[in-house]
Order: sequence, then C-alpha cells, then structure tokens
Amino acid sequence: MTMPQISPLAGEPIKRADAERLAGVLKALADPARLRLVSLIQSAPEGEASVSDLTAPLGLSQPTVSHHLRILTEAGLLEREKRGVWAYYRLVPTAIATIADLLTPPRKRSTRRTR
Repeated sequence: MTMPQISPLAGEPIKRADAERLAGVLKALADPARLRLVSLIQSAPEGEASVSDLTAPLGLSQPTVSHHLRILTEAGLLEREKRGVWAYYRLVPTAIATIADLLTPPRKRSTRRTR
C-alpha cells in the first residue's frame, strides 16, 4: 500500500482516498505488538531485524511475529529483504515521516524543521 502524497506545507485538508489509505496504515499501527515491532526494528543496531531477533523481546511465537510483520509490510511501513533462509525487515522512512507530518499542525512543522 502506498502512503498518501500530501504536501505538509500546504495545510490543506486530506483527500478522501488519501484518508482511507492513511486510516489503513494507522490501523496497522494500532496494535501494541506492532508498535513495539516498529520500535524494536528502528532501534536495532543495523536498523533492521529478522523474525528470530524479534520473538524473544516481544514474548510472542514466531508465527505471531511473522503475522504482525506481514501486516506492517502490507501497510507500507516496513520493507522486507530475503537473504538466504532469513527475511530482514526495516522501516520505510518516508512512511513514518508522512504520518508524523500529517499529525503535526502546519505551524509546528515549519518550526520543528528549522531547529
């Protein structure tokens, strides 16, 4: 799923189609395990992690972690790279930035970026 292309500086209302896509992304994030997965992957030393790296910190089984990773990947929040028998996941920086921009009022965006 592609993130909506919204100009954060325009301060324009979000279009219906973009709102629907963004709602799907936010729905994917609206789960404690998935939020933790995003945090764990983001804070990993290489900025990426495999399922085996994530099962113990979450205290969930491998199939459950894989299920959550699939949802985050389909929502466009994670990228998956297969290396041999392992798959590694990393955040899609533009996806997270788009969400942050949409949730930041236009006046705050301009001051936040100039600091």
